[in-house]
Amino acid sequence: MKIEHIAMYVKDLEGTRDFFVKYLGGTSNSGYHNKTTGFRSYFISFDDGARLEIMNKPELTDAPKAANRTGYIHVAFSVGSKERVDKLTEILQQAGYEVLSGPRTTGDGYYESCIVGIEDNIVEITE
Repeated sequence: MKIEHIAMYVKDLEGTRDFFVKYLGGTSNSGYHNKTTGFRSYFISFDDGARLEIMNKPELTDAPKAANRTGYIHVAFSVGSKERVDKLTEILQQAGYEVLSGPRTTGDGYYESCIVGIEDNIVEITE
């Protein structure tokens, strides 16, 4: 069994798509739009087969996203090396994204950083 895809609602559909394509190497499909309901989505595919569905529809509500909360907390992307973790973290920080932690080696042996990505969602970058 494998996870087929992860989905998330966002307010800025195109900005979110651009974030995952520009910084994390995703490839976007051309999108879907249901003109009756106003629902729109993109599937972002990554090299290893993982996919992320980003979605939008009219009248979404958004609650504050505390870093220490229950539920899904982050999406982690493996970039292949410590050097690439360092470089991508630096690029994201220079682009104005907040670095929550790292780059560092965690107690369980991961070399990672965590950034507050698009719309206050946490993205983990690991080797």
